[in-house]
Amino acid sequence: MELYYSLSVLIVLASFFAYFNVRFLKLPSTIGVMVLAMAVSIFLVLFGKTFPNTLHRISTLIHGFDFTQVLMGAMLNFLLFAGAIHVNLKDLREQRGPIMVFSTVSVVISTFAVGTLLYYILPLLGITLPYLYCLLFGSLISPTDPVAVLSILKKAGVKKSLETKIAGESLFNDGIAVVVFAVILQLAQDGPNPTFSYAAWLLVKEAGGGFLLGTALGIGASRAMRKIDDYKVSVLITLSVVMGGYLIASTLHFSGPLTMVFAGLIIGNFKKRFAMSPVTKDYLDKFWELNDEILNAILFLFIGFNLLVIKDINSYWLPGIACIALVLFSRYISIWLPTKFIKFREKFSKGTIKVLVWGGLRGGVSIALALSINDGPYKDIIIAITYFVVVFSIVVQGLTIGKVATKAFPKPTE
Repeated sequence: MELYYSLSVLIVLASFFAYFNVRFLKLPSTIGVMVLAMAVSIFLVLFGKTFPNTLHRISTLIHGFDFTQVLMGAMLNFLLFAGAIHVNLKDLREQRGPIMVFSTVSVVISTFAVGTLLYYILPLLGITLPYLYCLLFGSLISPTDPVAVLSILKKAGVKKSLETKIAGESLFNDGIAVVVFAVILQLAQDGPNPTFSYAAWLLVKEAGGGFLLGTALGIGASRAMRKIDDYKVSVLITLSVVMGGYLIASTLHFSGPLTMVFAGLIIGNFKKRFAMSPVTKDYLDKFWELNDEILNAILFLFIGFNLLVIKDINSYWLPGIACIALVLFSRYISIWLPTKFIKFREKFSKGTIKVLVWGGLRGGVSIALALSINDGPYKDIIIAITYFVVVFSIVVQGLTIGKVATKAFPKPTE
């Protein structure tokens, strides 16, 4: 009943904010919902004494909602599948080199760049954070969030090859990011020291297992849908792939997100290539598009309300702003270095690098990983600076990525 109550409140608020945004603000739907949730949160923080019951109820709702479990264990699977089902596999193959490098090597480079810079900058602001916890922040903030990226890129107007690079990187970089985060967290929280072979095996098992399981589920579901071509049963089959696939992945300790990505890619490209009736295609597309929009609204609403989770946020605005700058700089380093030392099929122009850097949005995954850290003296500051970076990324970068792309690649005048 508690879960039903919490979800009911979130859906009602999300629908109200979505309506208000479409009616008045006219921002991209996900950004508009998050901005309104943040505005309500700030109002409650400033005038909480005037509305103590309202503040207490919303704070209790947010604190009682296991965001990490709900996002990483449920919502993310639906969102990744919904995003992957609309991605063209041929486009991914054409950009496989940059996507593979940016989703692996760049994550590691960014983790160490962010962690090292943060370690030396925070003492200048009167804050001490151990190096391992600085690296922990670097690992959770380095992967670009597929949910934020895919929802905003649809309307950004970047060219197709560049959109594929950004979207592909965001879909596949969760595997390496979660492994790096898990290893550093184990070191930081005085667990048994993981060896390099352990980290490598963890990566192979998570990523390789997710690939094999997702591929098997995608092929099996595609063949089943091909034999019946019934839109009601086809929708049920895709739902079973997402929900049942996650249960299998979690039992086998495979990467659930990567399982959903590969399953979605195969099923999505199957319906484009093989004989599936227009009615079935239409229902599948609309069903998962609606799922995507509804879950995105709830997710970004929750990100906005997470402001209430941060204790004494006024104490963290300066390190938060500093982290925005150093995360962007580290993102630039992690993209620029591979383009200089790895030979890709195409040469990366300054404009391409600029859009890749500015289009590397952070979102709910970073917040979920920050909230998953065990309670301790450093958890509050990591959550706070993560929130600053995520909000800036979604609101500022998300709203301006189209303009940045236009300036980087101006259309020739006739």
